[in-house]
Amino acid sequence: MEVILKDDVKGLGYKNDLVTVRPGYGRNYLLPQGLAIVADKSAKKIVAENVRQASHKAEKVKADAQAVADQIGDQVFELPAKVGETGKIFGRVTTLQLAEALKNKGIDVDRKRLSFDQEPTAAGDYTATASLHKEVKHTVNFRVVAA
Repeated sequence: MEVILKDDVKGLGYKNDLVTVRPGYGRNYLLPQGLAIVADKSAKKIVAENVRQASHKAEKVKADAQAVADQIGDQVFELPAKVGETGKIFGRVTTLQLAEALKNKGIDVDRKRLSFDQEPTAAGDYTATASLHKEVKHTVNFRVVAA
């Protein structure tokens, strides 16, 4: 089943991409959630026209994403967490905490666009990937410290 994505879907594609999915996944998840539309001839023409008209806007969005990546740079963000005597974290460090640390520095990144390269389990240095645009991905360095 061919569908056109109306929004970015992690692991599947980006907005306005034409993708082939299994019929059940398309009918039972993507279509009811409003994440995709069925890719018939008229829908393909409409999306192609929309993409053509939005191409100049796309360059600006990409430039904005690159500006955010440059703003993050090589900064190391500190995330406080409850840590035991052995250095092991009680509970969890989440992407929400990382997004808040970025926001405190004046950098606005949605937590859904952040993913840990390695799940933080102890105090120390870690990296996360920020998917700011389909062509702009940036590594975010952070340190988990005892609170």
